[in-house]
Amino acid sequence: MSKNYRILDLIRRNRTPLENHLIDGLIDGRVSRRDFVRHGSLLGLSLPLLGRIGMAAGFGAAPSLARAQGAPGATIRIGSSVPAAAIDPVTIADAGGLLVMQQVAEFLCVDGPDLVLKPALAESWKPNADGTVWTFTLRKGVKFHSGGEMKAEDVVASIDRLADPANSSNALSVFTGILQKGNTKKVDDYTVEFHLDAANGNFPYMVSSDNYNAVIIPASYKGDYEKSFDGTGPFKLEKYTPKVGASFVRNEDYWGEKALPERTEFTFFTDIQPQILALQGGQIDIINQMPVLAGVAVLNDPNVSVISLKSSAHQQLHMHCDEGPTKDARVRRAIALCLDREKLAAGLMKGRSALGNDSPFAAVYPSTDTSVPQRKQDIAQAKQLMEAAGVGQGFKMTLTTERYLEIPEYAQLVQNWVKEIGIELELNILDQGAYYGDAVFGKSNWLDSAMGITDYGHRGVPNVYLAAPLKSDGTWNAAHFKNKDYDQLATSYIAALDLEAQKADAGKIQKLLLEETPVIFGYFYDYLTATAKGVAGVQPTAMSQLFLEKASKA
Repeated sequence: MSKNYRILDLIRRNRTPLENHLIDGLIDGRVSRRDFVRHGSLLGLSLPLLGRIGMAAGFGAAPSLARAQGAPGATIRIGSSVPAAAIDPVTIADAGGLLVMQQVAEFLCVDGPDLVLKPALAESWKPNADGTVWTFTLRKGVKFHSGGEMKAEDVVASIDRLADPANSSNALSVFTGILQKGNTKKVDDYTVEFHLDAANGNFPYMVSSDNYNAVIIPASYKGDYEKSFDGTGPFKLEKYTPKVGASFVRNEDYWGEKALPERTEFTFFTDIQPQILALQGGQIDIINQMPVLAGVAVLNDPNVSVISLKSSAHQQLHMHCDEGPTKDARVRRAIALCLDREKLAAGLMKGRSALGNDSPFAAVYPSTDTSVPQRKQDIAQAKQLMEAAGVGQGFKMTLTTERYLEIPEYAQLVQNWVKEIGIELELNILDQGAYYGDAVFGKSNWLDSAMGITDYGHRGVPNVYLAAPLKSDGTWNAAHFKNKDYDQLATSYIAALDLEAQKADAGKIQKLLLEETPVIFGYFYDYLTATAKGVAGVQPTAMSQLFLEKASKA
């Protein structure tokens, strides 16, 4: 299709310089259509407007995301892990707990499988010129299940609770250094401003479903969420029994389209195998998250459908950069060169993963610089690096990790691969409680181990991965990695509002981390959700959320 410059000129008249630069990138071919839609949504451009710009730029109509509407009135039955603690939006950190909370409580915007931000409780948002203030316009007429209308004071109170260090919120991993308590400000009943500590080009993701604690609940909330489960969502709590399960009913006063299911039922399981048996036996309709290795039989079951989402979830293999043999970057690079990443993806992960290149920049991110060469197995080069570092005869070391998903098997593969360069790894595989400990330095096997493998869940942007485990002052810097050049590049990336500026910084970060290799990123695994045959309209996210308002059963 040809470009319609008359329409493009009309659209551009009311746009900011930043928005027009993105439009220019689409027209000139510097930005792909996919990246244009994703980054445009981040800047607050509506999806209909992004579609019109794409049409005028000669790309034709955007593909429809609409799905066939199923029959209403079903009861949808879900199997999930047991919530690890009391359900509380401020502190919740486990998949089972956040899944239950998310059924009733909503976010300002939602980060979908395509990483495109879609409006929810906020209708729109936009940054100021340098990305230090973001303004969100709230949806009018949204009611909490308890009856009151959701307004700006509820948003301010909800986010302030998360940003207050005194509350020990899990969301502090997102907000520390970005947003302080008191800097979320009410402009009027339906407008909120976020005044940030520093420029942040990806900030809307910090208050979206990508930050699973950031649900909006009443300003009057004082705790004991399990007594109220108050929210604005398409379902309302019917019954919650700790360690057993929960059920929800359709919210007839919902602000959007009414949910198709009449009820949803959640059954909590302590292990994946009973969930698989329950799905195959017809006791449940959905397994929220199915690990690849445990679910091999289900992957080929004709009575089961598997929803596979590309994600940035991964297993970080950290190595101490300040002591022991891995103090030398050449040794760390040698260990990384031992991994056969193609075998990891095809064998261990059964083709349900993407190769990692030893940085947080997964293939799913538009800002990833794909021109940076992929690291591959090279035993000869690894041996040369070991000799140059003065440890050509090898050494002994302990690899500490957690018993979770495929991590123990991954650890065994690493153990076998590094034998080829003389490294003897003793594996110390702990249950998750013992591995994470108090999750602070000095009281955590995770943060204190000289070498360890840790599971990191999906994020729609790499900001948390870039800061918490890799910056010199990072709260999860298990590698003890301290590099001023890296810190500056990460800060620059996080501040950038422009996609091309982000990509330029990303390329520099990727190359620096290949040189330093404080952490091995071997693969990024797909998020799998299993559904019984005939179940349709289920929308999982790689954050362990499950949107069921369009779910139906044949």
